[in-house]
Amino acid sequence: MNEQKFTLQPFKSDNLLPDVQIIGNIARNDHKLTINYNLVGNLTEIIIASPSDTPTRKDALWEDTCFEFFVGIKDSKQYWEFNLSPAGHWNVYRFDGYRQGMQTETALTTLPFCVEYQDDIFNLILDVDLAKIVPSEPAIDVAITTVVKQKNHQISYWALAHTGAEADFHLRDSFLIRL
Repeated sequence: MNEQKFTLQPFKSDNLLPDVQIIGNIARNDHKLTINYNLVGNLTEIIIASPSDTPTRKDALWEDTCFEFFVGIKDSKQYWEFNLSPAGHWNVYRFDGYRQGMQTETALTTLPFCVEYQDDIFNLILDVDLAKIVPSEPAIDVAITTVVKQKNHQISYWALAHTGAEADFHLRDSFLIRL
């Protein structure tokens, strides 16, 4: 098993950033990928959707607080974007190249994750089998990201690194974790 810890950095903007930290760990064991996100700090000003009784695949989850990650196969332009809502909603998109050929990834019909919410910590744990989309042999490059929406409707963008002039999670040189 290959496990790494991470700390996300906010994109520098004119918005007042929330007083939070986003940390966690990621591990790959053959086809299985496990990611644990911890949103820690003053969560009273963050919009965190309540759990849904019927979580489903949904589009545009990134318009609210959303935990995301991107997976690319080493030496390939193709990549996948995974979106996880605190409410339990989810989606996976496949791209042929940088923001090109976006399609819903139909090979994955569920995205198993759970959430735990306390006063000053929100925890999201995902265990996903990538066998239907990624072979076990080549290394994968991963970008871990989060969109945080505050109650004043300001949005901040968090990532392992911000390599562009604007917040852009799709930039391949920000897929910094190799597993």
